[in-house]
Amino acid sequence: MNKYDDIIDLPHYDSPTRRRMPVESRAAQFAPFAALSGHEEAISETARHTSGMVELDDGAAAEIDRKLQEILANGNSGTDITITFFCPDRLKSGGRMVKMTGTVAGLDKDGRHIIMKRGALIPIERIINIEL
Repeated sequence: MNKYDDIIDLPHYDSPTRRRMPVESRAAQFAPFAALSGHEEAISETARHTSGMVELDDGAAAEIDRKLQEILANGNSGTDITITFFCPDRLKSGGRMVKMTGTVAGLDKDGRHIIMKRGALIPIERIINIEL
C-alpha cells in the first residue's frame, strides 16, 4: 500500500468559480526574474565615461574673449560660428565637450551666456574654442 493510493485515481479538481489557466500563461510564472532590478543599469551608468572640464590658460581665454567681442560688435550678421564648450553631466561628475554651430543672437541680461538663434544658451565660462 502506497501513501497516495487512495487519491491517485480521483478526477482533477476544477473550481466552479474560476476558469483553468491556459498553458501559455502558466509558463510565465516560471520565467526568470531579476533579483537585483536596476543592477545592470547601475553598472552601465558607472562604466559610462565622462571627462573633466579643460582649464584654459590666459592666452586661450584672452583669444576667446577677443572673438566674443568681435562677434558682438558685428551684430547679427547671420554668419555661422562654431562654439566648443563643456557640458556637465547631470548624473555624475565630469561631462563632455559639445560642438555647436549656429548664429549668435546676443548675450543674456547678466552677460554670462551666449544666446544662439535656435534658443540654446551657452555659458561663457565653459567655452573652450570659438571658430569664426
